[in-house]
Amino acid sequence: MQKLVITGGIPLEGTVTLQGAKNSVLPILAASLLCRGETVLENCPRLTDVFSACRILTALGCRCSMKGHVARIQADGVDCVEISESLMQEMRSSIIFLGALLGRYGSCTLSYPGGCELGPRPIDMHLQALRSMGAEIVQNGGRLLCRAAKGLRGKKISFKYPSVGATENIMLAAVLAKGTTVIYNAAREPEICDLASFLRQCGANIYGDGGDTITIEGVSALHGTVYRIMPDRIVGMTYLTAAAMTGGTLQMKQTEPSQMENLLPVLEQAGCRLDVAQKTIYLHAPARLRALPPIRTMPHPGFPTDAQAIVMAMLTGADGVSVFEETVFENRYRHVDALLKMGAEIYVSGQTAVVKGVRQLSGAPVRATDLRGGAAMVLAGLAAQGVTEVTQIFHIDRGYEAIETVLSGIGASIQREILE
Repeated sequence: MQKLVITGGIPLEGTVTLQGAKNSVLPILAASLLCRGETVLENCPRLTDVFSACRILTALGCRCSMKGHVARIQADGVDCVEISESLMQEMRSSIIFLGALLGRYGSCTLSYPGGCELGPRPIDMHLQALRSMGAEIVQNGGRLLCRAAKGLRGKKISFKYPSVGATENIMLAAVLAKGTTVIYNAAREPEICDLASFLRQCGANIYGDGGDTITIEGVSALHGTVYRIMPDRIVGMTYLTAAAMTGGTLQMKQTEPSQMENLLPVLEQAGCRLDVAQKTIYLHAPARLRALPPIRTMPHPGFPTDAQAIVMAMLTGADGVSVFEETVFENRYRHVDALLKMGAEIYVSGQTAVVKGVRQLSGAPVRATDLRGGAAMVLAGLAAQGVTEVTQIFHIDRGYEAIETVLSGIGASIQREILE
């Protein structure tokens, strides 16, 4: 077990090169199962979730390797369509392998996925849509026994909610299905567009991604390709927020500012000056941040739930009162207790949180509760006076590549240590 030890109160200054997106690379790794020949993924982040996905691919019979930030997958040798419960439990997005396996091999067996405990995230929409496409799915002892003996066929599918995971799963299932699949009320996140771009480059016929209706015309086969993973907009927001909270100045390279259009205005409203030039974002923090208008988490293009804890940490030290309404996950305020321990003033009632800025946070020992909550604790530690120790950092390692190295590179006092 490891911990992060942070001595706060140091303005962050320097340059950060943004890593590849976790929420993009994971479904694309699953999509490599659909391809004949070798798939090469550049800008692949070195994350524990990525390594878990590679272990699943290897267990299925793929040749999978990673050198630096380049992953290579050869799926032609797949000789197993069953994923063990232990592998499925390593990450929530492991369910994305369901659509890919059914799409290419017509059968698979897996269990319910693991991941952060953010509240119920049922997969009923995934299963209902796949059944409508001709899959037979039986739940037996916590396992899902899935088969499509005659292959999947295109279908018009309307989601009751624009689920990212369900949209991705049906995209993966539909690209090799017979006929045309139309997804109504599809998720619109940039990561959906990245998956669609990858699949198109492999020979798929997909239209409409980025909007609420996606059309997929099935093809007979896909081929491998070389593809570069998009930058991680949530990680980008994390490091920009770290500079804002500490009164620093940051240059962030290899970004896609257009993919952060629902995030960057929050920093400007808090008083930061942003200069955007193609793939670079410059942030200059004010002497004191100010509170924000009410924030309501929503599916894209609304404010992302993944950024809620990060922005809340920033506003604990802003002048004024800010209000959050969390509409996506019911347990997404698990980081609040840690922030309170560090001196924040936050009042939670149901899915609403009221944050009254304080003059100064104080360092304290805290435990990461989930991926983004853990990042929020690191940010709070950077801005606090004194020493903060964050334990259970395996949550953070799921989505941030060597977070202590990145932050140390821009002046933070932060070390990774082995727990005694």
